[in-house]
Amino acid sequence: MKEYDFYIVPTPIGNLDDITFRAIEILKRVDIIACEDMRVTQKLLNHFNIRTKCISYHKFNEKERVEKMLYFLRDGKKIALVSDAGTPLFCDPGAVIVKELRKNGFSVTSLAGANAAATFLSQVSRDDEDFFFNGFLPKSKQQIEDILRNYRTTDIVFYESPNRLLNTLKIVSEIRKNPVVAVGRELTKVFEEVVVDECHNVIEYFSKNTLKGEIVAAVFRDKADKEEINLDEKIDVLRAKNFKAKEIAAILSALYGVNKNEVYKSIIKN
Repeated sequence: MKEYDFYIVPTPIGNLDDITFRAIEILKRVDIIACEDMRVTQKLLNHFNIRTKCISYHKFNEKERVEKMLYFLRDGKKIALVSDAGTPLFCDPGAVIVKELRKNGFSVTSLAGANAAATFLSQVSRDDEDFFFNGFLPKSKQQIEDILRNYRTTDIVFYESPNRLLNTLKIVSEIRKNPVVAVGRELTKVFEEVVVDECHNVIEYFSKNTLKGEIVAAVFRDKADKEEINLDEKIDVLRAKNFKAKEIAAILSALYGVNKNEVYKSIIKN
């Protein structure tokens, strides 16, 4: 197996048994594990009898830790980076050190493993493969509204905290025409729950049920506009103006909020 200087190692998002054999092997073999919260990581390491030394690496000390890690690597040490849960650099720290490692010629690799957004999407049915992932939504209502308007034709996937979810869904219901939304919480854990329904129904459901745990949510694309317009007629008008298929798809998507991939498929079929 090829050796690397630096390993990005995903950790379970809930169920500890979701860790891979390779992740356990790497965490045992490296000299140092850089982690967000040493208390959280230590529970994982103890579970798998891993005795590797840990150092803290989180969003508040990223820049100051870079030189220390470069020192270790120049000394021949191997380092693994983990987050509290899921894949580092995916809404978690790591971008700063990886950029510096590549700049300084150190080898970096990432292991396959747990990711909350992928786990969530794999059990939620969608019309198309494309989606917009925003990480955690901004705190400003105006910024959330801008995202909802700018991505009307694409499924929006995001992380949210339990205390903000209901307010976020209320903003969604104000901007959209009561879209279908999905909410997943406590994924891979004992009390895992995924709810898919119209937005007002999901708001009502979670208003009556205690919200706890990590949350992943999706706002599905708005289909109402597509049903209200005659796409074939619009396509014919634009074809007569000598627009190409991709151009027509982009124009209709921007004007009417329909999915440009669906429009493009419709054009090339006819």
